[in-house]
Amino acid sequence: MADTTYTVRAYAKGVDQAPRKVSLVAALVRGRTVADALVILEHVPKRAASPVKKAIESAKANAINNHGLDAKSLAITTLSVTTGTRLRRFKPASRGRALPFQKKTSNILVEVTGVEKPKKAPAKKAEAKAETKTAKPAAKKAAKPAAKKEEK
Repeated sequence: MADTTYTVRAYAKGVDQAPRKVSLVAALVRGRTVADALVILEHVPKRAASPVKKAIESAKANAINNHGLDAKSLAITTLSVTTGTRLRRFKPASRGRALPFQKKTSNILVEVTGVEKPKKAPAKKAEAKAETKTAKPAAKKAAKPAAKKEEK
């Protein structure tokens, strides 16, 4: 059970930057471990590094919290950047004209694989709680009569 690998996805849609620029940053960390990728992206001086880093952190959080994978074993298998929706805008030109242009957006897909965390057996905790429950009431009963004698 511990040696099976699982794949977890995370999407970042509608990133306000051209996919060509985002894919340059994505190529730096494709195929690396998650920990290495986050360190590299922290030191990349490009604006596209921030949304790629957020997408990888989201995939890491999904893997750890939702699927119970080990954080140390996480590696990036797929990191793809595709074109998103284009926003049609117009720029004013001379003689009252309007020149059209399109604002490009991009979608980032991150797939992370990892190994499931081994689960611990909670048998010792149940025995320890049973012992403490029996010891506490006896101590309280002994303390109450002594307090009453002091009041008189």
